Amino acid sequence: MRSTRDRCRIVGQARHELARSADQLIRKSHSDQRRDDAETVASELIPLCDALLWIARHGPRQLADRQVGLAGRPMWMWGVRSVVQRQPWGKVLILGAWNYPIFLAAVQTAQALAAGNQVQLKPAPGTTAVVAEWVDAFRRAGVPAEALQLLDSTTEAAKNAIDEGVDLVVLTGAASTGRAVLRQTSEQLTPAIMELSGVDAVIVLGDADHHRVINAIRFGLTFNSGASCIGPRRVMYVRGRDEPPWVDELVACLSVCPPVIVHPAARETVVGMITAALDAGSVDRIGRFDPAELRRSGAMHPVVLTRVPDDHAVLQTDLFAPVLSLLPMDSLDATVAQVNDCRYRLAASVFGSANAAATVAGQLDVGSVTINDLVAPTADPRLPFGGRRESGFGVTRGPEGLLAMTTPRVISTRSGRIAPHLSPRRDTDAELLTGVMQWNHGSGFRERIAGLRRLTSAVRRRGRVKQ
Repeated sequence: MRSTRDRCRIVGQARHELARSADQLIRKSHSDQRRDDAETVASELIPLCDALLWIARHGPRQLADRQVGLAGRPMWMWGVRSVVQRQPWGKVLILGAWNYPIFLAAVQTAQALAAGNQVQLKPAPGTTAVVAEWVDAFRRAGVPAEALQLLDSTTEAAKNAIDEGVDLVVLTGAASTGRAVLRQTSEQLTPAIMELSGVDAVIVLGDADHHRVINAIRFGLTFNSGASCIGPRRVMYVRGRDEPPWVDELVACLSVCPPVIVHPAARETVVGMITAALDAGSVDRIGRFDPAELRRSGAMHPVVLTRVPDDHAVLQTDLFAPVLSLLPMDSLDATVAQVNDCRYRLAASVFGSANAAATVAGQLDVGSVTINDLVAPTADPRLPFGGRRESGFGVTRGPEGLLAMTTPRVISTRSGRIAPHLSPRRDTDAELLTGVMQWNHGSGFRERIAGLRRLTSAVRRRGRVKQ
């Protein structure tokens, strides 16, 4: 078996092969949802290569054994030294997503391989060609064929792999898919990392740069045809006497955006949610929603909803389409509460002055918060990524994601002849141990001295018994 350093080096070399294959990867990424080559390079290839470089440079140190010796050792552990080793799970099944078929699954694969696992990779339907291209790049870099197996894209392939036995499942997908996978893995108590969807909030404070807000929301809503799990879905601001002028500017900006093509798997849910919201009294500020055309061709202009009922499902549903709800709130506390009460808690963004935005960010119970930006900062290879509640659990990427591809093994060694717990039980043991505990952990000088006295008294009694 290769050393950790060798595995990380090979994974890092894959970035050279990816760079050589850039044109093929871009071409094979083309789909109705991905028409802009710059999006493929910016959102998938560059972040992936950065992540591979990070693994090559920092992976060996992150995965190294942790020695536990004298420093901080409890007194009753006299003579014991331990080491915490990071062991690969064994066989890791990675279930890829259709919206980012290169970056998401490839980083997970790279971290699993660097940790010493064998990987079974199931691509999402429609992405096999581009996934096979980057898998081939990994193999040309030196990843053994037996360490990285590419499955077909069917649901049955994933089910069969789980039934045959894997040691860890990593899913990127919808919450409904996560439930189905967990039902199956629960039968074998197979651990899983669930990177699921979001209904992300954008909180706009009163002192925010409105041009930045508008440009960021336009970018996040329309990037990748609106099919980003951390794209903006709810824009919140504290209501005033009048509607903020930037709201009209945002609507005007989005109204001239060209239509995108919604993925077939998402179309019916999008039609149903928007139609239900309009029937419940919501207003589409742009007014170009055409359910028949969306069903027929997938083409859809951005939809900006206002007057959405507080309890409407559109505010609690993961939609992979350019759908945005504008939500004036009574207070900042109410805004924070609505974010934290949502069953999807993947990410959020806060726009405003640095100090005020940081205060709000610190109150949000989500996996990632960006201040005065959205989406892009989460691609930093040093950062973990994961959500809460129906946005999943566990993390991928960053040091935490790399360690999640391992399970700890502890080896403890006792040296010397002192092993009090192996001696026969004595009447003074409880008094002696209580004295030790109070001496070490008592609050203040008096309590600790009382513990010392109790300890010494027990030692004296033990001495008298020996005599």
